[in-house]
Amino acid sequence: MDLLEKIRSIPTEPGVYLYKNAEGDVIYVGKAKNLRSRVSSYFHEGRWEDAKTGTLVREAVDVDYIVVANNKEALALENNLIKQRKPRFNILLRDDKTYPYVKLTLGERWPRVYVTRRLRKDGSDYYGPYFPANLAYRITDLIHRNFLIPSCKVDLTRFHPRPCLQYYIKRCLGPCVKDLTTADVYQEAVRDVKLFLEGRPTDLSRSLQTRMAQAAESQEYERAARYRDLISTVEQLQERQRMAAAEGDDADVFGYHFENGMLAVNLFHMRGGKMVDRREFFWEDLPDIASSEYLAPNCHPEAPFSGVEGPMHSAGIVASAGFSNAADNSIGPSARKERGPQDDNEIFGTTFHPGEFFSALLKQLYIGQPHVPRNLYVPVDFEDREALEDLLSEQQADKSVRPTRVHILVPLRGDKRSLIDLAGNNAKQSYDQRFRVLKPNARKIQEELQEALSLPELPKRIECFDISHIQGAETVASMVVWEDGRMKKSDYRKFIIRTVEGVDDFASMREVVTRRYKRLQQEKKTMPSLVLIDGGLGQLHAAAEALESIEIINQPLAAIAKREEILYVYGQEKDPIALDHHSPVLHLVQLIRDEAHRFAVTFHRKRRQMRDRSTELLEIPGVGASTTRRLLEHFGSVQAVKQADTAALSAVVTRVQAEAIRDHFRK
Repeated sequence: MDLLEKIRSIPTEPGVYLYKNAEGDVIYVGKAKNLRSRVSSYFHEGRWEDAKTGTLVREAVDVDYIVVANNKEALALENNLIKQRKPRFNILLRDDKTYPYVKLTLGERWPRVYVTRRLRKDGSDYYGPYFPANLAYRITDLIHRNFLIPSCKVDLTRFHPRPCLQYYIKRCLGPCVKDLTTADVYQEAVRDVKLFLEGRPTDLSRSLQTRMAQAAESQEYERAARYRDLISTVEQLQERQRMAAAEGDDADVFGYHFENGMLAVNLFHMRGGKMVDRREFFWEDLPDIASSEYLAPNCHPEAPFSGVEGPMHSAGIVASAGFSNAADNSIGPSARKERGPQDDNEIFGTTFHPGEFFSALLKQLYIGQPHVPRNLYVPVDFEDREALEDLLSEQQADKSVRPTRVHILVPLRGDKRSLIDLAGNNAKQSYDQRFRVLKPNARKIQEELQEALSLPELPKRIECFDISHIQGAETVASMVVWEDGRMKKSDYRKFIIRTVEGVDDFASMREVVTRRYKRLQQEKKTMPSLVLIDGGLGQLHAAAEALESIEIINQPLAAIAKREEILYVYGQEKDPIALDHHSPVLHLVQLIRDEAHRFAVTFHRKRRQMRDRSTELLEIPGVGASTTRRLLEHFGSVQAVKQADTAALSAVVTRVQAEAIRDHFRK
């Protein structure tokens, strides 16, 4: 059955369709209220005139489909399939780690709290998202200080000889050492953390007051004082939340700037009526498809800017003609009915459709998330806006303690429109910063690196290690240092691997990391903000074992894989970090990694040359290793030694040795 025959047999029910190429790879995923009508529309004669849609149709050799009960199910399934298959003709959200959450690892014997940006079905509880990103870190720090639940990466499946510093400064109950705490005390603290993160301060305060009274009756005054301080902290936080809630609603505001085939999007997070954070997204390779299926006939895209080279669109320029005056100055059902058809290509002169883009972006950002703000303000309308509203509202009703309906609004005027214009102007600045190659601020790069790798503090010093050898011969290692925005060559170190025979990068990494930080301990010097390893998971775990062997724990440790350019953070290996290849953070990490590699290779090459050059001289009777070294240091090469006369050689070695060398090369 050929493709066109298969399309005729597709049912007319709602569902999701998947176009495949000759290799069987899914190249495009879409959803439709009427599958047969939507899929067959790609093959209408007029659609072939669109070069990009024509590319999709020419590559597609097969189509699969999945029938669902209604349009909302189709929306959710389409989103899941796009995230799983990553089809190249779909608009993909490159950064899937936008929102920070606090993770409580209830599946562990001794639960811990972490900041994470990826939700997994691993038995843990996730709370958030938190804006700005450092709020999640402040919350975990508050949990350490008050509830003594750690975030450490220590192996808690076994006991250790002594606790780390966190226990001694009273930020951890010490579950890593036997008899420092009990399971009952620890689980009580975990329950308190759970109540705190769930936003149930009244229940938590009541429980703490009861325990405070019991401790006072038992004359355990220290324990009672700790409960008293906890009650005070919880009540202060509750008061702040009440004040914020009284000031305004929660909303997310979107703006964008498109120019020369590249796109920048800004997302403002409004919480309690105040802007608490801003996120940036970038696309320099939008997918090769220009389907107007997502851009409803009643959508009116922005008019193009003039005065720049190439097509350019910005969220701040909107033609509002044709919209009816809705009561909330936003596009609603009445406005949708009065819209007339618009041809996107005629308006834009390009194949970028904001409606299609924001339809895809909102689905990938919010479907499946535990929290969605009450209002989403977008610069353009799109076809499945109302269906997405219903789906997100139902999702919130299932996951939220106090469910509220989600509204996706397209403001035309007033304060809300001003917010979108502001987001659009900031998107233009973000576009210039990223795509016009402006030099980013050094502190901003440090902050972004801290956020990307979940570092406890702003990275001031990074030490990077690399191993170099050829089939196990002359194995050496290098350590380079980045400090306060620049490479610090005076602190570079070279290492000759002494305890490893043959090819064993992992053992070599263990040796060099142990030697480096054991010496740092003996000299009582400060550990770096980050230890960076050039390599993959094997090298990362080898370095972690080395640090643990000298009782250094909670040291930020990461590795960068060479080919994939993926970052692995120790303790979060299941969530590798794939930064955008334009990201200045990735450029900084690559710079440090490449410098470590260069330094290691240069040292290894020098060692190898010394070895190769030494071979012939060592064959001469009466010439040993120390004499060979003196000759090479003085003359620079074996060739120069060959050309030297007896008098010149006698200036470095004895007369007898000089004559032996001359006789050897004369033969």
